[in-house]
Amino acid sequence: MFIKQYSHDIIIAIDAIIANRVKSILTALGIIFGVAAVISMLAIGNGAEQEILEQIKLVGINNIVITPSSYIVNQGGSNNSENDDGKVGGKKFSKGLTLHDVEAITQILPTIEKITPVISFNYSALLDGKSKPVVLEGIENDYFDLFNIKLSSGTQFNKSQTKKGLPVCVIGDNIKTQFFRQDDPIGKYIKCGQNWLKIIGVVERRDFTSSASDELGISSSDNKIFIPIQTILLRFKNRSLLRADEIAKANQRGGSNGMIMIIGGSEQKEEPIDTDNNLNQLDKIIVQVKETEQLNQTATLIKRILFRRHSELYDFEITIPELLLKQQQKTKNIFNVVLGAIAGISLIVGGIGIMNIMLASVLERIREIGVRQAVGAKQKDIIAQFLAESTLISLTGGIIGIILGVILSRVITVMFDIKTIISVFSIVIAFGVSVIIGITFGYLPAKKASENDPVISLRS
Repeated sequence: MFIKQYSHDIIIAIDAIIANRVKSILTALGIIFGVAAVISMLAIGNGAEQEILEQIKLVGINNIVITPSSYIVNQGGSNNSENDDGKVGGKKFSKGLTLHDVEAITQILPTIEKITPVISFNYSALLDGKSKPVVLEGIENDYFDLFNIKLSSGTQFNKSQTKKGLPVCVIGDNIKTQFFRQDDPIGKYIKCGQNWLKIIGVVERRDFTSSASDELGISSSDNKIFIPIQTILLRFKNRSLLRADEIAKANQRGGSNGMIMIIGGSEQKEEPIDTDNNLNQLDKIIVQVKETEQLNQTATLIKRILFRRHSELYDFEITIPELLLKQQQKTKNIFNVVLGAIAGISLIVGGIGIMNIMLASVLERIREIGVRQAVGAKQKDIIAQFLAESTLISLTGGIIGIILGVILSRVITVMFDIKTIISVFSIVIAFGVSVIIGITFGYLPAKKASENDPVISLRS
């Protein structure tokens, strides 16, 4: 009804925009860049938020990660430790992280839902003369649940395999793809060192972001071979049983002769692998707490337990990945609000630009306004014409801004490897604001044009 009643005024507005196309384009630039900025900034914010959520899924919910300290030597009698007074010194002995620590934490703390020790060794996998670096990781079944790892085929370790340390394994997706290709690896064997491991499962492939880090307990499972914790201690290496002469030799060599070999080609080779001087029995302990509210309190209690068990040495570090990620998310949300506010301000500036140019346009077209009024145009017709002009300019600018914002988001993803997610909400908001700005900032010039005296206008 409105369009039918004022269709003539809208047509005149369109003709005026076309006649002054350069001025109209310059007027729309503020809206175009403002809408594009809002969409691209919100896309960056949505991408960052999604990335945080994905990382939270990777680290698991309510997990606490305990790792050996990187700057404390746990064996050998002389350890630098920081006492209550903050002074470094004293000779104390600590065995580092061991299975006994896992047992103590489990028995003492009722807030523990699940717990698993982790032992990792680096190896090279060989097949048909090709070498593939892999990680042999000793775990318990809870590891898969703690990190939300699913199996694409096969099964996890059963109680007998876990308790007796039987030679079985679950392999990552890359291991399956590169060494078994399209063949089903279930039931086949991998030789690690002197041990044949029967494959009983394959881990499902999952996306792994480059920003994920071992500091948060995150690592890709695609290049790993998982075996029961007892298997790696009984059949491979138990660092807690090393003698002093072995430690000295290991330090001189800078590594050990751990080897891995995949059997299946015409040529079988074994390759020595250098390892670090980590003398902790465990490389990591992953603890899952029942409730999120118990995370900090549980971490504090674990710290006290390990401090006493390790001869009052802080030779371990405790990390709560979920809380760190949530803090990052909070920081990014604040940053996104600031970016959105800046983009919003650019939209307002664009609206002010529309108002200024439309006011200038009113002064330039006083005679035109007078002619329209002389031939019978009413005040509401003049308002409709100039209001339609500003609204059409902001509407067109909004559409162009949406297209530019989508393109800009894609460019940011490709050029800077920053994940962006364009939401319908951001498009609707940006477009809606551009239309509102056109109407709001266009009303004052339209009203000013309609109030001109036709006699004075014709004399101009």
